[in-house]
Amino acid sequence: MLSLLIADDDASARAMLGNLLLEAGYDVLTTDSAAQVLEVILKNKNVARVLILGRQVDGLSAADLLPVLNKCKSDLKVILVSEDVSLPVMRCLRRDGIFYHLLKSPGGEDREELQQVVECAFRKLGVEQGIAGGERRMLIQEPQLEGRRP
Repeated sequence: MLSLLIADDDASARAMLGNLLLEAGYDVLTTDSAAQVLEVILKNKNVARVLILGRQVDGLSAADLLPVLNKCKSDLKVILVSEDVSLPVMRCLRRDGIFYHLLKSPGGEDREELQQVVECAFRKLGVEQGIAGGERRMLIQEPQLEGRRP
């Protein structure tokens, strides 16, 4: 089963993205903790090869976090999800190696685009989606809360 990590300060965005990708058949881990993002990336070789990153995580901007993440895992595919990013910041993020910038939509209208981008990220990593009919789960790891949702 293909696993990915969603990191964002926005709880509703994490839940919406997590549910969309869970329905698409992925194992999903969500967090709002930058420390947990680093821990998962460093300790779990197969889990966090695709990261969906919000504009901020744990108060840190994506622009500040991205260089550190790429030093931890050079093949990491980062999909930035944000509503607006200035042109200078976007240039910096592209230079630092984001895989894709997805504009955050209020109602989840970007569902198909999100699924295509995630699928493409796994293909670039040489991983094919072989999850049809398998068990899917979303692990929610928030500060003070850890559990599974069906």
